[in-house]
Amino acid sequence: MNRHPFTAACLRLAVALLCAFLVPAAQAARVKDLANVQGVRNNQLVGYGLVVGLDGTGDQTTQTPFTTQSLMSMLSNLGINVPPGTRLQLKNVAAVMVTAMLPPFSQPGQQVDVTVSSMGNAKSLRGGTLLLTPLKGLDGQVYAMAQGSVSVGGAGASAAGSRAQINHLSAGRIPAGATVERDVPTPFSDDGALRLELTTADFSTARAMVETINRRIGPGTATALDGRVIELRAPSSPDARVAFMAQVEDLEVAGSRAPARVVINARTGSVVMNQSVRLAPVAVAHGNLSVTVSAAPVVSQPAPFSGGQTVVTERADIEIKQSGGAIVHLDGGAQLAEVVKALNLLGATPQDLISILQALKTAGALTAELEII
Repeated sequence: MNRHPFTAACLRLAVALLCAFLVPAAQAARVKDLANVQGVRNNQLVGYGLVVGLDGTGDQTTQTPFTTQSLMSMLSNLGINVPPGTRLQLKNVAAVMVTAMLPPFSQPGQQVDVTVSSMGNAKSLRGGTLLLTPLKGLDGQVYAMAQGSVSVGGAGASAAGSRAQINHLSAGRIPAGATVERDVPTPFSDDGALRLELTTADFSTARAMVETINRRIGPGTATALDGRVIELRAPSSPDARVAFMAQVEDLEVAGSRAPARVVINARTGSVVMNQSVRLAPVAVAHGNLSVTVSAAPVVSQPAPFSGGQTVVTERADIEIKQSGGAIVHLDGGAQLAEVVKALNLLGATPQDLISILQALKTAGALTAELEII
């Protein structure tokens, strides 16, 4: 069946307009990706505890007396009295610092992750169990209690004076290892204006966000106080404030994007970056330096009938080798795939890539925020 030329043209125009409406606006980010509610934030917690059950890789108590003191104090609280002057030689115990982030609106009974880090000379925390540890805030109040099995993202072995290790063994995590015991008040439930804080101060982003909120919700809803803070005229009842903020956070601000961020895990060598990372054209020189020390036995045999003795000595050979070092030109990339392709040209290991990313950030060639966890 033949269509009229005018009808076919209208059909093509309708399809084009439909595709235009279905494709999201370029370089648009949600309000929740660009700003946070003022006063609604994480709170740092810290505590001191003991990890037990280690396979002979704990603290050398003769060199870390605080581990012995902590153990004796814990045993005393459990009703076990250690005779004064007793020298404990324990290798299965390690003194650790326990840190955690208390999310906003946390309530008693909620569980959060904790990070356990060795304080003494423990060789590894692998296989250990953290004993009940109170976690305190800046005001000295206990906000959570931590306990559980430590998960270490590495492995190691030692025998006959030789040792092999993969990743870092002196720190680990306990998923859902702390239970919240006290909540932190937030100004969100107060009867008053709410304020948004941009993660990165930018006047153009603040202006675009205010225009978007006033256009979609109502005139006068948002007012920019400066390049970072935006004041919102919010309802007074808690339920209405929650619905209001849910509507505001889902608004898309045209002409903006989520902040570029590169997350680096220094313990495991993991590097993760989001799609907003940009790389400017830059030249990078990277090389590896290795030092090899080898010892070979040398036998000194005396002459016949000289009365001398055979002496065995060692001869050490030291070799220094430096590989790489050639200058590699990296083209600028506006897409994540282009950035990854440019970094792969270096042929560096993940540990070396961490140093290269830090140098690129210092040189101004990497447009991203580096976060080390």
